[in-house]
Amino acid sequence: MHRIRFVALALPLLAVGPAACGGDDGAGGASGGARVVVTTNVLGDVVSELVGDQADVEVIMPPGTAPHEFEASPRQIATMRDADVLVTNGAGFEEGLTDTIEAAEHDGVATFAAIDAVDTLQLEGDGGTDPHFFTDPARMATAAQAIADFLVDEVPALDTPAFARQVRATVDQLHALDSEVERTLSAVPADRRTLVTNHEVFGYFADRYGFDVVGAVIPAGTTQAEPSAEELAQLADTIEARGVPAIFVETSSPTRLADALADEVGDVDVVELFSESLADEGSGGETYAAMMRTNATRIADALAPA
Repeated sequence: MHRIRFVALALPLLAVGPAACGGDDGAGGASGGARVVVTTNVLGDVVSELVGDQADVEVIMPPGTAPHEFEASPRQIATMRDADVLVTNGAGFEEGLTDTIEAAEHDGVATFAAIDAVDTLQLEGDGGTDPHFFTDPARMATAAQAIADFLVDEVPALDTPAFARQVRATVDQLHALDSEVERTLSAVPADRRTLVTNHEVFGYFADRYGFDVVGAVIPAGTTQAEPSAEELAQLADTIEARGVPAIFVETSSPTRLADALADEVGDVDVVELFSESLADEGSGGETYAAMMRTNATRIADALAPA
């Protein structure tokens, strides 16, 4: 079983996460004592699958975190700056960790931004790079292979046949997940593949599976932006004109505006998806694979003809 630890906000430093096994025996392990630290829990789950029992993985953001708003504790900052290797999402996704990531790199921590491995999209709202590549399992498979290559380069103890087998298995599982999501979404005909989301988070998902994102309650790639009354009114008109049956929101972000918009339009469901963060055990979003399966099922249920 792989090992993953969430770095707590307060003492004790290491808290055993839902995917963990064993107690706190230090940051070492089969990786020759290297500290593999990952910023987001979505990437943390994938990295822990990649390394299997070859290393321990320490994750900064706990389940249920809103990544754009997350700020690290002094303990978490120290963990990142003391890491041997640091894996980040990149493209400004970890807004509150930008200074710490830069400080860790300045300290000599080998750092890899997963988004650098994939073909990227631009955000409609501000034209910047969309950081949410992980909503596409095929891109996640590409990123996973690149992360594994980075780990081998930076942690020679991981350059083993066992690690190579674990990486191949994980990448194959991500491609299989991509196919599974596609099959689940096949229930949604082309003329109903329309998404309205809480903020601009499902662009890569839409690009992969042939959906059209016609609007977002918060027209930006971050939940820290605020929509204007005019933007909300325009979105309400779009929802009515297109006959959109659901607004998809994130479990890790407030839904107040989406709820109000649905009430104003009428006959529109607000459906929660796991997008930027994993969730607690048993929620349907406790692992990356689980969250993608749950999202596909909820989208298909909301959009497929009755």
